[in-house]
Amino acid sequence: MKTSIRILLAVFGAILVLLLAMTVFYITVTAGVKLDPQKLAETRSCTRIFDAAGDELEPQAGESVALSDLPDYLPNAFVAVEDKRFYSHGGIDPKRMVKAALKNLASFSFREGASTITQQLIKNTHLSGEKTLSRKLREIKLARALERACTKEEILGYYLNSIYFGHSAFGIADAARFYFGKAAETLTPAEGATLAALVRSPNRYSPFKDAEACRNRRNFVLSLMAEQGYLTAEEAETAKAEPLPAAPHERGKASPYLALVYEELAELFPKTSGLRVYTYLDRPLQAALETIEADSDVCALVRDNNTNAVKAFFSTCGILRRLPASTIKPLAVYGPALQENLISPATPLLDEKTDFGGYSPSNYGGSYGGYMSARYALSRSVNVPAVKLLNALGVGKAAEYLGEMDLRVDDADKTLALALGGMKEGYTLPALADGYSVFARGGLFRPARTIRKIEDCQGKLLYSDEKCQGKSLDRRIFSEDVCALMNDMLSTAAKEGTARKLGSLPFPVCAKTGTGGTSGGNTDAYTIGYTADDVVAVWLGNRDNSPIGATGGGLPADLALGVFKTLYQDRAPREFPCCREVTEVMLDREEYEKNHRLLRADPAAPDYLALKELFRASAIPAGISSRFSSPKIEKPLIFVKNGAVRIVLCQTQYYDYVIKRECEGKISVIYEGRYRKEIHDNSVRSGKTYTYTVVPIWQGVEGEPVVLPSVFIEPPKGLPDDWWEASKLDDFLR
Repeated sequence: MKTSIRILLAVFGAILVLLLAMTVFYITVTAGVKLDPQKLAETRSCTRIFDAAGDELEPQAGESVALSDLPDYLPNAFVAVEDKRFYSHGGIDPKRMVKAALKNLASFSFREGASTITQQLIKNTHLSGEKTLSRKLREIKLARALERACTKEEILGYYLNSIYFGHSAFGIADAARFYFGKAAETLTPAEGATLAALVRSPNRYSPFKDAEACRNRRNFVLSLMAEQGYLTAEEAETAKAEPLPAAPHERGKASPYLALVYEELAELFPKTSGLRVYTYLDRPLQAALETIEADSDVCALVRDNNTNAVKAFFSTCGILRRLPASTIKPLAVYGPALQENLISPATPLLDEKTDFGGYSPSNYGGSYGGYMSARYALSRSVNVPAVKLLNALGVGKAAEYLGEMDLRVDDADKTLALALGGMKEGYTLPALADGYSVFARGGLFRPARTIRKIEDCQGKLLYSDEKCQGKSLDRRIFSEDVCALMNDMLSTAAKEGTARKLGSLPFPVCAKTGTGGTSGGNTDAYTIGYTADDVVAVWLGNRDNSPIGATGGGLPADLALGVFKTLYQDRAPREFPCCREVTEVMLDREEYEKNHRLLRADPAAPDYLALKELFRASAIPAGISSRFSSPKIEKPLIFVKNGAVRIVLCQTQYYDYVIKRECEGKISVIYEGRYRKEIHDNSVRSGKTYTYTVVPIWQGVEGEPVVLPSVFIEPPKGLPDDWWEASKLDDFLR
């Protein structure tokens, strides 16, 4: 009995010591922590944004709404899903905390949260988002203090006006405007439940990113509201039938660049609070983009290829997915075709009307150009060759390459129309710019970021993109030699192709344009250009897909030209690096132009008869012409007319010729000299048979002799009795 008592006393003493230690730890950790009423009134979650120079950006004005002006079901939607015992606890929910602790112990993680609405408000306005015991204890102390200082209605009002809803929308009023285009006071139960559904993870449950996930979460909130008595079962079912918002609504003059920042911030820290966010924003460059004017919506950005950062971004219509039109050709067709050794820049492609099992694409303007090089087809953005290449490459293979660049292709979009940007939704302009940066970066892909680093409100580093840059996060898409060839082909587009307006720039630039539309007119116009240092991308269109009066090589190219001039007004970009795996090859021009074959030029060929082109060193054409080192011609034509022999040479005008005649064992030279289309031998005699041999000569080197078919000279006919008739005389003379 005494032993049992001793054990109980020991256990009790251990528990007492543990409780005492925890109390001391709590007092120590939370010493000096005080509630700051001023922070409760701030609607920007105490998150501060800084540009690339370290200067703080002015926060966007946040609109607040009084809780009393909201319909009861709106705040109750948040209570139902975030803190169902909100009206009964004193700032913390012990039952929920124990349940979460047991789950976290079982999973050896901090996945399960137990924060009440009061605690969330404290974390959003007073503390950082780090998951540590000391921060949690400070949060508990401040939450209890807040419950003593404010009513439940005041706490809920502060909470709704400070919570982050994704897409840079802070507070219930801003979120209502962005998602539904209306005041918060007029939101329906379904709309309120949609906003409440976003709180756990705004990035994951956004209706504009994953409508199905958003709908399921919203309906879950509506079910909870019905269970907890905030809606009837009938009201909840009716609300579940309401559609989700299909597209964002205007919110005034919110910074487009900050929208990108908050999107990225939501990925890194799903519930932002008390952060200092340092961005890559170049304010002078951003100001230059914001001066762009057009008769339609416009989107433009500058991406740094060295830091993989978005330095400036401007959009009059948010961050939309649009059909990429011909800007997809280098990414989905020509780049992969080069990588798979299907083509070189010189590969002849036949541009003609073609039917691909019911799909018959047309070129812009409806004309076809016959055989052309891959370089020419890309630089002039000719459609049919691109579709032929995709057909040879395989749509599935093209989709794999795009997917590696985070340009996902749905199964329904895996058709030959992909070569021309034919898709259901398309891509955002930042995503396309990331794809083009791969060529500038020697084949390596990494998504661009806007955030350089993040600190908590005490200055502790929470995230550093610069440290991430040092990790091997790059993804190899194309080899360096393929990128060197693509850069050279796209530089041709900028010099003499559809993007030739950029050809006036005093430094190397590569570019591709794109124009998409319907029978009703153009709806999308792009110019995407890049140097070794930066990508400049411009899109024009209308959010509602109404027609525009622009093509990719028109106004977008003009705007891109202006951005490049601003970007490099006091410096020049780096030169594109040389690639040892790319070599210059001289091709036989005549073989290329007449027979559409890639044959290396004869070393003895004159310069004007050789065609210069670039190849991967591993894929140089094997055949070498001997057209000049061993002259050779096609068999000339020979015939007799008016008693004379005529020899027609077959378009081999660069040779000298010796033509020999043999008759009855006697050989004579009838011609020696430069090419002539037709050689006449008038010294033949009737009744004789002649055999001619043609010898081509190049710079003194005799080629292979060509013996022509023997010809017999018919004797003249006698004069007919009616020789005086002109027709009969002509027959005789002939």
